[in-house]
Amino acid sequence: MPSDKGVLRRSAQIDGSEEDPVALEMLKALASEPRLAILRFLGDRLVSVHEIATALDMPPSTAAMHVGVLEEAGLIRCDLRPATRGLRKVCVRTYDEVVVTLPRRDRTMRRVFEQSMPVGAYSDAAVEPTCGLAGLTGLIGFIDDPSTFYEPDRVNAQLVWFRSGYVEYRFPNRVPGSSAITSLTVSMELCSEAPLHDLDWPSDISMWINGVHLGAWTCPGDFGGTRGHLTPSWWDERDTQYGLFKRWQVGDDGTTIDGVALSGVVLGDLALQPSQSVVIRIGIAADARNVGGVNLFGRGFGNYPQDIVLRIDYEMATPTQDREGH
Repeated sequence: MPSDKGVLRRSAQIDGSEEDPVALEMLKALASEPRLAILRFLGDRLVSVHEIATALDMPPSTAAMHVGVLEEAGLIRCDLRPATRGLRKVCVRTYDEVVVTLPRRDRTMRRVFEQSMPVGAYSDAAVEPTCGLAGLTGLIGFIDDPSTFYEPDRVNAQLVWFRSGYVEYRFPNRVPGSSAITSLTVSMELCSEAPLHDLDWPSDISMWINGVHLGAWTCPGDFGGTRGHLTPSWWDERDTQYGLFKRWQVGDDGTTIDGVALSGVVLGDLALQPSQSVVIRIGIAADARNVGGVNLFGRGFGNYPQDIVLRIDYEMATPTQDREGH
């Protein structure tokens, strides 16, 4: 397991106004001592519903009901995994903290557009070995064959790895044209790419948005030896198991990674346009000092149950402000 030191805690930021149905569902789910107890018990573990019921002294049906509410609200993620007899439902907590923004008496409405993209749903790729794709039940295509990256089944990949090159994703931009974007955030789980795994294997991993290089982050290694919470049992424990959860954020003051300054690239440099794709490229720059490759983890591999997530925070005028402006 990676240490919490220097690693971003997974955070949900929700709008506490009644106009946000997602926020209301999450707040309703949290307004229950049994459900809060379940979230505390889960911590950063992958736990079955039966284990939850036993540990918290709940009837299995009650535990299942509360788990269903938490899953519907997006606070936990559940999957069916093979058991001794049939399948068992296992759960993992989605967030480590929930930040609630209460309504303010101002003249702008703060809104969020968020889109999740599977790691295998890239629109372009140019990679070199070592490279490959893995799904929940086995390998996709062939190892160390770059043409595998254009297999139709690539969209089901939960682990994507390559030594050099890049993969590129196109996200929709649903922010209204009259709005003012205040920040753009991209988050994912990733690490270096070494033979099998190597905790001391630095790699300068870069991100580009709409062709603009945000900068490179040096990942310290390729993590293995201990199975990732979500990594399927068929995947050899000697191979890469999990990554680090990282967050790139671009604002009007520059670009940060996990809140630490990375570069002077600002929102205006990205040329974001309404209804046009946001193109995100992840890879190794041609002039990188540490060419240690990339592993990208989907929601079914590693330690964090999410794919690549784009979040755009923006402000739009309230109807009152529109009337006063005229």
